[in-house]
Amino acid sequence: MKKLTSVLLSAAMVMSMGMGTAVTASAEEDITLDVIICQYGPNTNEWFLGSGMDGTNFVDKFEAENPGIKLNLDVVSWNDVYTEVDTRLANNNAPDILNIDVFANYANEGLLLPVSDYCPEELYDDFFPSFIDQSVIDGTVWAVPDLASARALYYNVDIFEEVGIEVPTTWAELEDACQAIIDFYDGEIYPWGIDMTTDEGQAAFAYYTWGNGGGFVDENGEWAVNSEENAEAINFALSLVDNGFTNPNPATQTRYDLQDMFAAGKLAMVIAPNSLPTYVADKGGEINMATAGIPANEGKTSSSVGVMDRVMAFKDDSAPDQDARNEAIGKFLTFFYDPENYVGWVSMEGFLPAVYSAVESLVAADPSFGAWLNVLDSCQFYPTAKAEWDQVKQGVIAAEQNALTGADIQEELDALQTQLVG
Repeated sequence: MKKLTSVLLSAAMVMSMGMGTAVTASAEEDITLDVIICQYGPNTNEWFLGSGMDGTNFVDKFEAENPGIKLNLDVVSWNDVYTEVDTRLANNNAPDILNIDVFANYANEGLLLPVSDYCPEELYDDFFPSFIDQSVIDGTVWAVPDLASARALYYNVDIFEEVGIEVPTTWAELEDACQAIIDFYDGEIYPWGIDMTTDEGQAAFAYYTWGNGGGFVDENGEWAVNSEENAEAINFALSLVDNGFTNPNPATQTRYDLQDMFAAGKLAMVIAPNSLPTYVADKGGEINMATAGIPANEGKTSSSVGVMDRVMAFKDDSAPDQDARNEAIGKFLTFFYDPENYVGWVSMEGFLPAVYSAVESLVAADPSFGAWLNVLDSCQFYPTAKAEWDQVKQGVIAAEQNALTGADIQEELDALQTQLVG
């Protein structure tokens, strides 16, 4: 989730396993945690180091409320953070707490602390489980999510009210809604948007197959792109195109083209990230929009594509008091995810929260935000850690595009599965 239009926390933690300086010298001295913050946008530096929190900043406020713990915090751009971390590791000066998109290489090299060593149970239980699951290796959780981005169904409220229809939750309801919109506007407004381009065709594959109990992999994490559920799901999406319910050119019209149509009032429904309202406003649109879950097949569960970065803590075997150090890291996380702080951070940068408590606070301020609770809770993720992911991504897009011109989707997916597993 590099270089989003939002802020990512990246904290770095002094480590030693023979590589890092001690965090504290004695129980009487302050514990200092080295923290790296990744630069997501113009607000990052101000929020953490300037005067972005009620006249103070994150560091000042944290240190005032946590005597005995000091933060040595740097804001580093996404362009430089990987080099910065690698350099610190090479110089035996690893960061204490690091927020970045990758974690597996650090965990596999034995550099990270298990989350259970420092994250308070109450905070751990506050994270959305599907996000936590993305940082597990061999049953151990090595990082926690910091901020989230997800896709949801956006719909034009005025169109729905004018036509007199409800927001669809199933595929059958979606077909009925599309037909009603076509009939009411005589085809002048496209009911539904589909992007099967080389930009994001894999997202379309995810929306429909996950909504039919399928997906890229099976329950054991093995490739299963040619499942019957997947073929049925893509055939349903193709039927929406064939029936004239969608934008006319799904193979060439990207998500941004669909968002432009939505902003112009020419598209009734579009699956888009939580940044869509800002996008529409920037385009000069004044759409009365609302969010809902992505429709799924009857009896199946709605799923959204989730994106996140991570916060992780490095080991420091030279720290004289490991328990005190772990407790300090836990206090850092607890303070950061406290809704009083975290909600402001999330809202400022246009991301979604990764903890239930923050969603509850946002809903209290704006009840319409409640739709995102179900979206975040239903997030699934691309299997990007698997070596064949790029081949799969390109393969499902090619299969979709070939099917748009008449190829049999089951045969296309069978061929891709054979390439993957023989």
